[in-house]
Amino acid sequence: MMKVLVTGANGQLGYDVVRELQKHNIECLGATRQYFDIIDFKATKDFIFNYLPDVVIHCAAYTAVDKAEDEPELCYKVNVSATKNIAEICKKIDAKMLYISTDYVFDGTKEGFYEIDDKPNPMNVYGETKLLGEEAVQKILDKYFIVRISWVFGEHGNNFVKTMLRLGAEKKELNVVADQYGSPTYTVDLAPLLVEMIKTEKYGIYHATNEDVCNWAEFAEMIFKIAKMDVKVSRITTSEYPTKAKRPLNSKLSKICLEKNFYKLPLWISALRRYIKINKQ
Repeated sequence: MMKVLVTGANGQLGYDVVRELQKHNIECLGATRQYFDIIDFKATKDFIFNYLPDVVIHCAAYTAVDKAEDEPELCYKVNVSATKNIAEICKKIDAKMLYISTDYVFDGTKEGFYEIDDKPNPMNVYGETKLLGEEAVQKILDKYFIVRISWVFGEHGNNFVKTMLRLGAEKKELNVVADQYGSPTYTVDLAPLLVEMIKTEKYGIYHATNEDVCNWAEFAEMIFKIAKMDVKVSRITTSEYPTKAKRPLNSKLSKICLEKNFYKLPLWISALRRYIKINKQ
């Protein structure tokens, strides 16, 4: 019988992963900061050694992309040092590790879709630390899955969809960036895939998002259309909406490897419909 530890269980992905494991009657523990602080290496080691999981799904991360530019040390501690520590513990107890990564490991200058073996070149602190986390996992472990995801939305936590629904209720017109392209990822669709992955030994790097691509403005327009909200989306460029951290213009991730070994996720518009139906009730 498999036993799974999920870090970051109160985040939007971790929450749905725990829920999915429970659905499958897989013994699991969703760890939050109340259990142990991942940057406290001794506490982390003691907890994991005591629980002795067969798999660690590492969802916990520092994800405040702009804030990371102001506190790179903390971002590094959480995304690199803690990840390295967990990988070393997994090696000692012979556990598999699934590490959640990001489209932000790429700089977005490529035409077309990014393959899993394209050379990463992060353009912000957050992306840099997630890449260093990936490299630590690969260096320490043989039994690992690295899953890069993008534009995540779920019921449990803040995300672009919730922000648009909130702002759309307050304003009749919104400026939204229209020159950054990627694929939204619904945690409810992603979680079952991650649970399938850990049952196998098909280790390596994967890209996993819902299917099809859009830009942020198209994403916003579809949110308002499905939610039946009368909001005008004015399309602007990235340069018109400066942020502390630079963002890649192209976050399109190729899922060839995912399709070969597992399966593709549903279209993002279908995912969004299901999400809004639940959240508008």
